[in-house]
Amino acid sequence: MQTHTHGLWWLRLATFSIAALAAASAGYWTLKWSSTSPSGPTTELQQPASAQADPLVVARLLGSSQVVAGPGAPASAAAGQLKLWGVVAGSSKERGYALIGMDDQTPKPYAVGEPINDSLILQSVAPRSASLATARGGPVTQLLELPPLNPP
Repeated sequence: MQTHTHGLWWLRLATFSIAALAAASAGYWTLKWSSTSPSGPTTELQQPASAQADPLVVARLLGSSQVVAGPGAPASAAAGQLKLWGVVAGSSKERGYALIGMDDQTPKPYAVGEPINDSLILQSVAPRSASLATARGGPVTQLLELPPLNPP
């Protein structure tokens, strides 16, 4: 008795494809269900209280291509045009980093509470903005915002 091996290979290939799709689907849904919290999905970035990010790494992640000064280095001019280039916001407004440039200089990363220049400090950050004040607990004197997102 002669078997048709050509027909068996198509059957084996179809069986393997269906099994691979079923395994991929099961893996996807397992990861999707295990990643959601009981209270529902959250969009906030969760960061342990003891974790510290390197401001130079943050600057590179936010798009800075040049070497920047160390953390907390105040800008040279006391007054100038400030521009917000990027924000890394934590789970609260009191934690996070902002990439801020003065005039046409290279943007520098600042942590919340660090001085931006002689008169302003980074008071808080939000997902698309940074608040500057003259004192840590004082009123907000300047609000820097990222430009609006352009839909594709």
